[in-house]
Amino acid sequence: MYKFDFPVDNSADLAVERRRAAEAERHARIFNTRHRVMGLDLKTLKQQVGERKEREEMESQRERAFDMLRLTQDQVLMQQQQEVEETRAELNRELIQYRAIKQRPEDSRDADLNTDQQAALGLSIRIPEAELGPASMQVFQGEGIDNNERKRAQIEQMERALRAQREESEKLKRENTHRELLKAKALVQRDLRAVQLDAMEEECKRAARIALNNYHHAQAAERAEKERKERVKKEGEDMAEVWHMVTSNILTECPEAAQREVGGAGEPVGGARVLTDRWRGMSPEQLSAIYKQREEQRLERERLREIEKQRDAAWDLQRMTLAREAEEEERKALELQKKKREQMDRYNDQLAREQRQHQQFLDKQLYTNRPTAQYFAQFNRSSR
Repeated sequence: MYKFDFPVDNSADLAVERRRAAEAERHARIFNTRHRVMGLDLKTLKQQVGERKEREEMESQRERAFDMLRLTQDQVLMQQQQEVEETRAELNRELIQYRAIKQRPEDSRDADLNTDQQAALGLSIRIPEAELGPASMQVFQGEGIDNNERKRAQIEQMERALRAQREESEKLKRENTHRELLKAKALVQRDLRAVQLDAMEEECKRAARIALNNYHHAQAAERAEKERKERVKKEGEDMAEVWHMVTSNILTECPEAAQREVGGAGEPVGGARVLTDRWRGMSPEQLSAIYKQREEQRLERERLREIEKQRDAAWDLQRMTLAREAEEEERKALELQKKKREQMDRYNDQLAREQRQHQQFLDKQLYTNRPTAQYFAQFNRSSR
């Protein structure tokens, strides 16, 4: 048979070693008292702190780069603006110089047509006018010839215009004057009409006042007559009342006048009734009867008060008796409760003695084989 050298497959051993290493790391992490109690992952915390520092450093570098870029851009913009301003100033200077050299007024095509500058330019016709053709005409009709006539015509035209304006203004003035006169006349007529209306209104008011005064006088006379009649009537009634008071039994103080015989439903026939408006006081007999009745009432009240006092004394005695009985019952209840408490204490002492005896039996006779440290060390030795 042939022999072949196959490679050794140690993947299983490597897997076992990896599992053992992972288990050892897990065991160390779980049974680490510091990490288990505090709950801190120092490695993760350090990593987070490092990441935060790197992030802050990157942000600061980016900010510095932005600042440098901003400064550079500002400098470039300022330089460009300065260059633009210099270029614009140079162009303006060149334009002014070009106009001063190449675009002078005397070099223009219509410089000779400007009559105001002909003398300054020295333009004059040296050729006789008869020898000049149509194309050589320099002065046309209305330009330089018949200047006096033209001025005279202009003056006449101006005078005609001024005359027309003056006539127009005078016409407007006359129209305004006429309009003002008409307006003043209308105002005068309106004022006259207003005066007439005021006079008519005043006349109407005066007539109304006269009628109102007459009516008021009639009303006053009627009211005065009515008041006089009422005063006469009241004086008669007052005199009659005074006469009645003088002649009545009130001022004569007649005792019989304060009583009258009545007989009606619910009242005895022939009974006397006191008239309060005529009563002048009680007689001695009536006063003595009242005093006697009041004394009887006082004696009756004394008797009732004595009876009430005796009844209160009886109630007080009964309450004292009941209170003594209640105190006696309470004392008996306290004594009974004391006896029960003493019995309970004796029973508790007996139970305590029995409990101590039972505990001594358990400690000294029953549970004599105590576990050692080796017994407890066999637990919690694996992370699973």
